[in-house]
Amino acid sequence: MSCLFCSFADGSIPTTRVAENSDAFAINDINPVAPTHILIIPKKHFENAAEVGRGEPRILASIFALAEEIARAKSLDGCRTVFNTGASVGQSVFHAHLHLLAG
Repeated sequence: MSCLFCSFADGSIPTTRVAENSDAFAINDINPVAPTHILIIPKKHFENAAEVGRGEPRILASIFALAEEIARAKSLDGCRTVFNTGASVGQSVFHAHLHLLAG
């Protein structure tokens, strides 16, 4: 199986990480839909957020903790967090990832 975000996670495709913790890393979205649009990606492969929640809910908490850290570092006064789960709602990379949007 070839997964773009797994390649980012293992370093086989280099990316510029804007933040990271033991479970997840964050990168700027290449097609932003807001002034701040960051993807927070678990290092371990899960197809979608529901699978993360069933398999390792602690990682969901870690993803949201990283989102909070990024929002605080960017002095955001608010943000929106979105998981797309399924192609019918816009998921195009089938490795769970949280969109952090602001501005």
